[in-house]
Amino acid sequence: MKPVILYPSAPALGPICLGSSTFGREIDEAKAFALMDHAVARGITLIDTAATYSAGAAEKIVGAWLASRRPPADRIVVATKIYPPYTPAAIEAATRESAGRLGVDAIDVLYLHKWDATAETPDALNALERLRRTGRVRALGVSNFAAKQLAAVLQLQRGLGLPAFWLLQNNQNLAVRDVDGAIRDLCAAHDIAIVTYSPLGGGYLTGKHRAGVQPGSRFDVAPGHQGVYFNPACERRLARLAEVSARTGHPMPHLALAWALHQPGVASVLIGGRGPEYLDQAFAALGLDDPALFAELESV
Repeated sequence: MKPVILYPSAPALGPICLGSSTFGREIDEAKAFALMDHAVARGITLIDTAATYSAGAAEKIVGAWLASRRPPADRIVVATKIYPPYTPAAIEAATRESAGRLGVDAIDVLYLHKWDATAETPDALNALERLRRTGRVRALGVSNFAAKQLAAVLQLQRGLGLPAFWLLQNNQNLAVRDVDGAIRDLCAAHDIAIVTYSPLGGGYLTGKHRAGVQPGSRFDVAPGHQGVYFNPACERRLARLAEVSARTGHPMPHLALAWALHQPGVASVLIGGRGPEYLDQAFAALGLDDPALFAELESV
């Protein structure tokens, strides 16, 4: 896949980016700083956050790190997300507040965090384009959109004479797959880079919750995630992962990460966690690229 450069002067998007959903919730500022420092040392070029992560605390931690480390503009891109409604006034307020927490004049990448009917309006799309045109945002994307929702917004952008969104960020792992063929085709047709998140399903695909939710884990701290994974379809996929792991000797996290990191059409995968070792295991999984093995993992 050709290198993805989100805007002039930005570094190319690497296969692994750093997610910050644990910041301010599962790890404190000092541990988050250590994780971001390690990410830079490993060559990661994008840090992803959101206004809703720990009620803005994650953005503040990323902003404090930016102020402390002062990475060159051509070295690190920071992406954040705003929540609906996407009325012009709400977009303006949310963008201003996120920029304030990050301590930046311009947000590198701004996503709509989830689909909402207010995204499919000329007012919303024109408001977003004004942010980009005036330099307050450098690139625009959407997150958690299905193919039908993305197609409707792209059609409206085209009708308004606006450029299409640059990125799509969706959940994609062996248990829950929100990047289907329709999404891939749509993004390829409009030159939209696909970024995926939760390659380990919040820890579900490590197998550690098979006997019940582990205390202090993501599913314990944020129980709303449980319903996404604790269902018969995901259990079957987890069982297949465990079977292949036992047969091949590859640990379950290694297999799950390798599958996510080598998905066709995916430009980058967000890796989060509580320490540098989470990034290191993802980089190790880059070395396992076995289509036959991946097909076996998918065969349930």
